[in-house]
Amino acid sequence: MSNNNNMDHKYILEAQDLDIYYGTFKAVTGVNMKVERNKITAIIGPSGCGKSTLLRAFNRMNELYAGTSIKGKIMFDGEDIYAPHIDPVEVRYRIGMVFQKPNPFPKSIYENIAWTARIHGFKGNMDELVENSLQQAALWDEVKDKLQQSGLSLSGGQQQRLCIARAISIKPEVILMDEPASALDPIATLKIEELMQELKKNYTIVIVTHNMQQAARASDYTAMMMLADRVLRSGTVIEFDETQHIFTNPKDKRTEDYVTGRFG
Repeated sequence: MSNNNNMDHKYILEAQDLDIYYGTFKAVTGVNMKVERNKITAIIGPSGCGKSTLLRAFNRMNELYAGTSIKGKIMFDGEDIYAPHIDPVEVRYRIGMVFQKPNPFPKSIYENIAWTARIHGFKGNMDELVENSLQQAALWDEVKDKLQQSGLSLSGGQQQRLCIARAISIKPEVILMDEPASALDPIATLKIEELMQELKKNYTIVIVTHNMQQAARASDYTAMMMLADRVLRSGTVIEFDETQHIFTNPKDKRTEDYVTGRFG
């Protein structure tokens, strides 16, 4: 992939007429949306409408499941990530992922980051990289004296921040987050949200969340997903706008019903 890094280019990711299939089942249909650079974009909507499927399409993670395919395009820095010559491993290198359940490696806190950096070819000062990554993830002060302890010994919220530190250690341009705070208590959730505000200075973040308050608090833009077809169970983006408009003046009645809690 060419590394355009065109900072004047407002949008870093764009879905164009995107359909996503699991075998013959169309899980997501007709999505068009643009993700702005250095902003937080939330994807919300009821369970089963394709939020996580759409998120994973942004770094070709769906391909790890047999039988998945897409129609349409996803443009990243002006290049179609599904073009035949594009290496999906490089896509995932530049578009990182943080999952719903914290999943640190069964290694030391230090090695969680160092091992990831090494397998991606990092040859610089590892101590510096580990410290910088943990600093960026707002975790350094809590773990600097126990870097050789297992990452699994940390609390749930700390484990998730370690996973974020691990993701940013390889310097991606985009970080995808799939319900990153759903397994955390309210205090740890708030720390993740505060961290996201810091991270967007250097990264673009796309987050799936079922937490309306979190989307309203943390994101700049919101995509509202619903089932386009209740019989075929195919989801689509019915509205995409600045978050304040989605929550205070939505254009679609279904969005209004959902964000105000009237959705059946």
